[in-house]
Amino acid sequence: MRWLIAVLCLTFAAFSHANAMPTLDGRIDKILVLKSERKLSLMSNGKVLKSYRVSLGKRPQGPKLAEGDNRTPEGFYWVDWRKTSDKYNLSIHISYPNARDVAKAREKSLSPGGMIMIHGTPMDDEYPEWYFSTLDWTNGCIAMTNADMREVWSLVKDGTLIEIRP
Repeated sequence: MRWLIAVLCLTFAAFSHANAMPTLDGRIDKILVLKSERKLSLMSNGKVLKSYRVSLGKRPQGPKLAEGDNRTPEGFYWVDWRKTSDKYNLSIHISYPNARDVAKAREKSLSPGGMIMIHGTPMDDEYPEWYFSTLDWTNGCIAMTNADMREVWSLVKDGTLIEIRP
């Protein structure tokens, strides 16, 4: 009889834990970046499932206008490919520029640029990882700690929508 009670208790505990801690795999349908809050959130059906602190381009105010302006874009994009990076650990590419970005740049006879990524932080002997999370240091990308980047890499699939707001 004791073993039956023990089995029931363990079963109940397993199901309770499973409901309290849902898995995020395959459920992420959107990435939302709030530049003003330095926050990247993984979302499913309009609900935030997990958020991370991020660093932005060296000139974080305003949308990216042209190549080399050190600004992080604003708008709607897609996660379209990924790669490992010797310099920045893991990198997920954002489909910048979209048609609106190209049109704005052409109006000013500028190149909109490209290669906007969500990536980790450098492995640098001079500067510890925490140093990079305290400032905006990229050329327009979205950077996060390497541990956070590994988690996002494993949870977000190519084709996921990303919205970047001011």
